[in-house]
Amino acid sequence: MKYPNPTGWPEGKTMAVCVNVICEQWGDNAAPGAGPFANPIKPGFNDLASKSWAEYAKTTGLFRLLDICEKLDVTATVALSGILGARNPELFERAAQGGHSFLAHSWSQDRYHVYMERDEEDAEIKRCIAAFEQAAGRRPFGYGCPRGALSADTAELLVQNGFTWMQDFLDSDVPYDVDTPSGPIVNIPYNMAVNDLPIYVRHGNPPNTLVDSLRTVLNGWDNIGAPHYILDISAHSHVLGRPTAAVEFYDALALAKSHDAVWLTTRDEIAARWQAAR
Repeated sequence: MKYPNPTGWPEGKTMAVCVNVICEQWGDNAAPGAGPFANPIKPGFNDLASKSWAEYAKTTGLFRLLDICEKLDVTATVALSGILGARNPELFERAAQGGHSFLAHSWSQDRYHVYMERDEEDAEIKRCIAAFEQAAGRRPFGYGCPRGALSADTAELLVQNGFTWMQDFLDSDVPYDVDTPSGPIVNIPYNMAVNDLPIYVRHGNPPNTLVDSLRTVLNGWDNIGAPHYILDISAHSHVLGRPTAAVEFYDALALAKSHDAVWLTTRDEIAARWQAAR
């Protein structure tokens, strides 16, 4: 079927909008691959400027974005690198206190699952769970690999470690089961249409582009014949958490809430409904 109908969605709500607040950490010897400056540092040198740019997520950005979500009564999915559990447990505590969902965003952003042996990847997943349990008092049930760089073993290892959903297969508009030798896991595909990292950092657009992109999709939604869709509004805390961009985040959430076709939800809820209807 070209446009499959997902099970368990509210009647009349054909666009599931998930709000993602992302707080990432790189290893001590790594820096973000995309930074605020066009000319990269030579290999072997420590890019302190890019590192400090990313640190803004932890000092200010995450808190501002969650404040905005709560002002608009929006439950976000907060994606956190596991390495932050011991270093910055206040980030986990803040998200948990606000009643938000969690996504385990691997251990650190410079470690790609696709490069790992199976035992190493399993250990990486397990230490992420432990970091959330220690810092937030509860484990995550969703997982997203850095850069989406999953391995052939990722889906099964997530099932074995008690995860109910993943997001790194990108071949659908709606959820579907990924079958593994250890049982199914629901894949809830992630998309980049309303994402600050490509819009601002990669392509250098002005801040209003994020809201304009969302408005274009919403205004044309009834015309394109795609009956169901998951759309992500994604805010990296070190990018969209700054005042000049956070105003766009506020406007994007308000705009999404105003559209009749929108189901403002989380991947935890989508997965729970999918599982209940299996």
